[in-house]
Amino acid sequence: MLTPMALEWEQIIVDSNDPIALGRWWAEALGWVVVDESEEIIEIRPEPDQLPGLLFVPVPEGKTSKNRLHPDFRPDDQEAEVARLLSLGARRVDAVQDEQHWVTLLDPEGNEFCVLGERKG
Repeated sequence: MLTPMALEWEQIIVDSNDPIALGRWWAEALGWVVVDESEEIIEIRPEPDQLPGLLFVPVPEGKTSKNRLHPDFRPDDQEAEVARLLSLGARRVDAVQDEQHWVTLLDPEGNEFCVLGERKG
């Protein structure tokens, strides 16, 4: 049997057409801090020494399909949080249906993320 290696989750890389603008948007949306920034990249984290972070890097191509990985967030008040994110520039993907307990939004470059409702049971 193989012994598992100790891994620390450092960050998620986010491909972007405008990494600085998108990274700053996510920093404001999440209340995170910028820990590294150059002309082309920006890294944000919950706190300067807290991992994992998000690293936004430039790519020449635009987003063409649904993300294969997306974050889900569970706020205290889903309706208020969706309204706040929309006011920052997020866009709604779908309408909330009767049995659906999440709202799917898009960041300014079209990356999906979900805002979950109250935990059931």
